[in-house]
Amino acid sequence: MNIFAIGDLHLSFKQNVNVENWDKNEQYKPMEEVDKSWHDHARRIYENWRRVVGEDDVVLVPGDISWAMRLEEARTDLDFLGLLPGRVICVQGNHDYWWQSISRARAAAPANVQLIQNDHVGLGGLNICGTRGWICPNGAYFREQDEKIYRRELIRMENSLQSAGAGRKIVMMHYMPTNEKHEYSGFIELFEKYAVETVVYGHLHARACRYRLPDRAWGINFHLTSADYLSFSPKSILTL
Repeated sequence: MNIFAIGDLHLSFKQNVNVENWDKNEQYKPMEEVDKSWHDHARRIYENWRRVVGEDDVVLVPGDISWAMRLEEARTDLDFLGLLPGRVICVQGNHDYWWQSISRARAAAPANVQLIQNDHVGLGGLNICGTRGWICPNGAYFREQDEKIYRRELIRMENSLQSAGAGRKIVMMHYMPTNEKHEYSGFIELFEKYAVETVVYGHLHARACRYRLPDRAWGINFHLTSADYLSFSPKSILTL
C-alpha cells in the first residue's frame, strides 16, 4: 500500500464529470481566472492521479476540496473523487463551507471517501489523524478573534490523536501547523506528545509557498501538498 497526498483541489463542477469529453466539464469558479498555472487543473489532477495511484493505495486530501457553499452543490465534486482509484481520506479546508454537519457530509461522500473530524482512520498499524487547523499565534495575520478558533482546532486535533490510541500516526491539516516564522505552536506540542511522525498540509499557494516548513523539524516529517505546488500530481508520502 502506498500513501499519497494532494490538497487544495478547488473543484467547482457544474454537473457530473464526463471523463470522455473534458470540454463539457464546466466549472463555475475556474481557478485559471485567478492564476493561469491552474489551467485545466481538474483534468490534470484526474490524469496524474490515475497514473500513479492504484486501487489499493490511499490518498490524503488536506482540505479545500470544493468551492461549493452548500452540500448539494458539492455533490458533483465529491462524486469526482469517487471516479478516482484508491481510498481517499480528507479533512476540511477553510473554503469547504459545504462541510457543516459531519454526518451529512459523510452520507454524501462516495464509498471510497472518508472524512475526518474529531476521529481518525486506521490503516492497520498506521493511523491517519487530523483537523483543519488555523493560523497560529504571533503570525503576521493572527488577530485577537483568531485565538478562539485556534484553540478549538487544538481541541479537535487532540481528540483525533487520542482516538487513534497506540500505533504510528500521520496527521493531515489544511493550514501549516506554525506561523510563517516557524515558531513552536500548540500543534507542534501535540505532535510531540502523541509521537506524530509525519504531517501533510496545504493552503499555501504561489509566492506563499516560500513560507513552507522544512522537510524535517522537531523530529517530524513535513510535506506541503497544495495541488499547484505539486504540479497537480499526488505526492508519495509513505509505502507500507
